[in-house]
Amino acid sequence: MPLLGQASGGFLESSSALRILYVGVRNSVGVLTDDAFTQTNPPIVTALNTVSTNVDTAVLGVLSGSVAFSRPDGGSNQIGGPAEPAGILDTFVRPLGLFINTAVGNDFENQPGVASGKGPYVSSQGTYASALFETQALALTVGGAAIAAGVALTYVTGQELIASRNGYLMPRIDGSDAITSTDNANASAEVANGLAASTLIAILKMPSDAVQPEHVFDQRI
Repeated sequence: MPLLGQASGGFLESSSALRILYVGVRNSVGVLTDDAFTQTNPPIVTALNTVSTNVDTAVLGVLSGSVAFSRPDGGSNQIGGPAEPAGILDTFVRPLGLFINTAVGNDFENQPGVASGKGPYVSSQGTYASALFETQALALTVGGAAIAAGVALTYVTGQELIASRNGYLMPRIDGSDAITSTDNANASAEVANGLAASTLIAILKMPSDAVQPEHVFDQRI
């Protein structure tokens, strides 16, 4: 179905994957880590059969619509993409919101992130549409009807969205089965870093389809 609501422009008018419908807070307090400009995409799980078809693999750095994480391995007030550093700081790599723009910018556009070291992200709730999300399971799911790595994920209204190890949105529970969970150490960023379960990032309101290529969701962080 077509997307209704308030927005500053149509999807084709913007180079950003994240479209703001009703904004929470545009947060620009943090400073981007060095690897926020240089990471490959996807940054962690790169096996061919598990790479989301929504990711532009030619772009370096954190992407518009990807999860902004606290990064204590980079120092105080540092934010960036996903990381799995060795040591006690692992469990403090936590999601803060979603990046509004790709860190390195786009050709023929103003590139404030590169000049300032800032990467604004949306936090404190709001409603957004995003074309960046995992389309396939990164690893074998747990519980219910197990889904193998590389099998398409099923998105349905009402799902909890969490951060994948690549820093992209993915469902906590696959829509094909009410107990088939992706929230495990091989797929989830936070569980991979030692936590028992992932932080709730958003509630999916309208899954993408052939007409509307974006997921629409209410953010919860």
